[in-house]
Amino acid sequence: MTDIAGKPPNIATRALSAIAAFCIWIAGVGLVAMTAVVGWQVFGRYVLNSTPTWSEPVTLQLMGWFILLGAAVGVRENFHLGLDLVHHVVPKAVGRLMDMATLVLLIGFGLAMSWYSGLLVVGTWAATLPSLGLPGGFDYLPQAFGGLLISAFAAERLVHVVSGHVPVAAVKTGVELV
Repeated sequence: MTDIAGKPPNIATRALSAIAAFCIWIAGVGLVAMTAVVGWQVFGRYVLNSTPTWSEPVTLQLMGWFILLGAAVGVRENFHLGLDLVHHVVPKAVGRLMDMATLVLLIGFGLAMSWYSGLLVVGTWAATLPSLGLPGGFDYLPQAFGGLLISAFAAERLVHVVSGHVPVAAVKTGVELV
C-alpha cells in the first residue's frame, strides 16, 4: 500500500484503513443479519401465524449500525452522495477550497451528531427496550459512533487535501481513498 508519491502511508492512515475495513465488514454482516431476521419475521407471520416480537427492534438496530458505519466509510472513501457539477467547472484552487470547507462542515456535523446522540444514550440508558430487554440508549449508539467515525474520516481527508497528499488503496475492501 503506497500513496501517489510512492511513500508508505503513515500510522494514522493505516489505523483508519483498518477501522474502515472493519466497519464495512460489520455493515455487510449487519445487512445479511437484518435480511435473515426479516425473513424469519415473514416466515413467522405467514407460516407459523406467530410474529416474533423481537424481530422489528432487532432489524432497526441492525439497520442503524450498517447505515451509519457505511456512511462513515463513504465519507472516507468519497463515495457518499455529492454534487460535483460546480466542482468540475471551477479552477482547481477554488475546488480545493470547496473540498476543505466541505470537510470542515462534515467534521462539525459528525461531532455534533456524536455529542447529541451521546446525550440521548446517557438520557435513555435507564429505560428498557421492552422487546429486547436492552437499555434504551442502545437505540442511539449507532449515531454516536457513526458521528465520531464521520469526523475522524473527514479529518483524515482534510489533512490529505491541505497537504496535497492523496493516498491510494486505503482499505482491503478494494475501495480507494481518493
